[in-house]
Amino acid sequence: MATDVDLLIEALDHLRAGGFETGPHWKRAHEICQAREGIADFDWVHALCHRIEGDDWNADYWYRRAGRARGAGTIAEEWADLRQALSGGAG
Repeated sequence: MATDVDLLIEALDHLRAGGFETGPHWKRAHEICQAREGIADFDWVHALCHRIEGDDWNADYWYRRAGRARGAGTIAEEWADLRQALSGGAG
């Protein structure tokens, strides 16, 4: 059975594989995060999904739920920050 970290990495990998654009990879990442609503790291990835989508209002909702601020840089930079935080066990 996949752990939460495995699922978070899967979601992040889908976002990168999809070129940080909406589409089938984005949809899978969104589904993974939506199924684990209320877990801060999943809510952070969920926020990034909506940032990619261009839905700032919804993204900001999920950033608040995750206890995070929206990344100040590019989506790819925020993705890298998130991936590094998961690698370091932060969250």
